[in-house]
Amino acid sequence: MQKEECFYLGKIVSKYSFKGEVLVKLDTDDPQQYQNMESVFVSIGDSLVPFFMEKCVLHKSNLLRIRFEDVRNEAEAERLIGSKLYLPLSFLPKLSGKKFYYHEVIGFSVIDNQHGDIGIITGVNDNVSQALFEIKKDQNQILIPINDAIIQKVDRKLQTIFITAPEGLIDLYLS
Repeated sequence: MQKEECFYLGKIVSKYSFKGEVLVKLDTDDPQQYQNMESVFVSIGDSLVPFFMEKCVLHKSNLLRIRFEDVRNEAEAERLIGSKLYLPLSFLPKLSGKKFYYHEVIGFSVIDNQHGDIGIITGVNDNVSQALFEIKKDQNQILIPINDAIIQKVDRKLQTIFITAPEGLIDLYLS
């Protein structure tokens, strides 16, 4: 399995018990849907290695407590700390309407109700307080906040997102 075929689920942040259990900080809005999993891919070096679970339960709000089948003690668990966990994209539930996964809209066109076609989404910056579409238009990069008030429609068939950008925002990038 390649990383491009998977989505990032979370990161192993600490050991939990002397029996080799670990705590995983999840990167999701719905942690409950990931408890009771049977397996996951762990990033080790440049590879994704399948790990099977004996136990996988929610721990506090957004942590999973996992006991992997082949991890039996603290030393083995310690080696996994900092490793990232992945699941196949096929595990993601289908979204509809204006909801979407960030990876899903890369390559979509963006149409603004005032400026028309403003470019193609080349990425999503979610490392800031407000996630942003990174849109390429000719030699310009346009940043548009990802926000329900701005996004009017997501057309998956046409691979197009229709927006109403705040007054003057697009002009800042195209002037």
